[in-house]
Amino acid sequence: MDREQVAAILAEIGTFLELQGESAFRVNAYHNGARAVTQMEEDLATVVREGRLTGIPGIGDTLRDKITTLVTTGSLPFYDKLKAQIPPGLVEMLRIPGLGPKKVKALHESLGIDTLDKLRQACESGAVANLKGFGAKTQAKILEGLTFLNEIGNRVRLDQAEYVAHGLVEGIKDLPGIHRLAVCGSIRRRRESAKDIDLLVSAADAGPIMERFVTLPGVLQVTGQGPTKSSVIVRRTMASGATVTLNADLRVVEDRHYPFALHYFTGSKDHGKAMRLRAIQHGLKLNEYELAGEAGSIPCADEADIFKALGLAYIPPELREDTGEMLAAENGTLPRLIEKQDIRGVFHNHTTASDGTASLEEMALAAQALGLTYLGIGDHSQSLTIANGLSPQRLLAQMEEIDRLNRRLDGIRIFKGSEVDILEDGSLDYDDALLNKLDYVVASVHLYFNMPREEMTERIVRAIRHPKVTILGHATGRLLLRRDAYQVDLEAVLQAAAETGTMIEINADPHRLDLDWTHCKRAKSLGVRLVINPDAHSTAGLANYRYGVDVARRGWLERGHVFNTLTADEVAKELGV
Repeated sequence: MDREQVAAILAEIGTFLELQGESAFRVNAYHNGARAVTQMEEDLATVVREGRLTGIPGIGDTLRDKITTLVTTGSLPFYDKLKAQIPPGLVEMLRIPGLGPKKVKALHESLGIDTLDKLRQACESGAVANLKGFGAKTQAKILEGLTFLNEIGNRVRLDQAEYVAHGLVEGIKDLPGIHRLAVCGSIRRRRESAKDIDLLVSAADAGPIMERFVTLPGVLQVTGQGPTKSSVIVRRTMASGATVTLNADLRVVEDRHYPFALHYFTGSKDHGKAMRLRAIQHGLKLNEYELAGEAGSIPCADEADIFKALGLAYIPPELREDTGEMLAAENGTLPRLIEKQDIRGVFHNHTTASDGTASLEEMALAAQALGLTYLGIGDHSQSLTIANGLSPQRLLAQMEEIDRLNRRLDGIRIFKGSEVDILEDGSLDYDDALLNKLDYVVASVHLYFNMPREEMTERIVRAIRHPKVTILGHATGRLLLRRDAYQVDLEAVLQAAAETGTMIEINADPHRLDLDWTHCKRAKSLGVRLVINPDAHSTAGLANYRYGVDVARRGWLERGHVFNTLTADEVAKELGV
């Protein structure tokens, strides 16, 4: 069992124990252990074999024994027994915004609720409002959350879908006879969420591939198995403890059909329809098997040949949404999309000074290991006490620490920043004298989400107009598939940013991806510069900036539209430091 699987099981044990009402100490021990395993740089199996687990912070004797059992045997009886004791519906209930393990436990013990349907019935009957610690307001919020879950269906975040898809690919890629293999659908188009997984393989003999696919670890049910297509329901548990269940389809085609199938199953539906219409206009027919006319099939070695045959430049998967890409491909105006390697550094990152899990130096070295040449620190400001926001004195001390590290470290420059709360009236959480000492300011909303649309818009615009605000952080406050954006006139916000030269963040945390790609496209048209930030709370989280690049590409952004494609010296010059 690999590191990710072990960490996921430890995190899941922590959640199960919390649902059973175990002490916070014991619960946190498993969550901390999961985090420790996730952040290990060495091979877990090697560490276990050499007996070095005990020396790792966060892993005591009990966890050492359980991790050793998982790594060496692939299972853990303690986990299996615990999982059998927890109704699956309780874990599902945790998906409802604001409903944590303690409340789920109370609902289960007091009302016998163990499914989402029973929860809805109890809310509609008023039974939940009568429970101690709940009330009518909480009951209404739970009903809103249930409606929200129903609207999103079984969609999961991109990082979750990608994780499950990766496991499936790893499970079949070593089979002989496979010529080409790809993940298609919304994952390939890098949409922010997905409802299923589409795998495509080219091979002469599909039989052995299908047999392996339907028996892979994590397959809960085989819903279809044929000579060229198989469908399964697969479940995997991530290191965070989140259990991801998705439908997955595998199609196997002859290699000559592969480019057409790849295009067809990548989508989107609207893009595919537009492409088929264009083929008809050229006297041709396009489907998942061929591009053909009266003279027969037109050979295409890859997708680029399909576009070329239709008089189009190659359209990257991220742009295939029928939002103008066909015309741009015809007249040669497709953007040269930003690439992951264009990012030179990232801002808006947290350390142990606020609610991060790594020190300032650890974050800097981790950024350098990723190939970045600068790192901006953006710990929380003083009002966000729940996240251990920094008092002015602590922020000044952090600035001094940054100066010391910049003198000592080579190859990485640390910029002094802060994620400063936008207060209820639109003012900032530090006074101007302190803000003037920072290299940059990320201004964000963290509290008072339920303001009327006009008031929220005025609040954010006032902050944008503050001369010390460099970047607006996570502009809509949404949490993907968990919390809707707060009510705000984003067009007015973007217009204000264009007027003041304030940059807007693409928050690359896969829980957020905020701005979304449609508003990135609008920001580009207004001349608003964007910044891709991981909002990292750990060293591992720094790498999430790649999801922000996905959003930027879907928003038609080129290198010049994104601030942190500049070098460290160019950034320093623009920030005036």
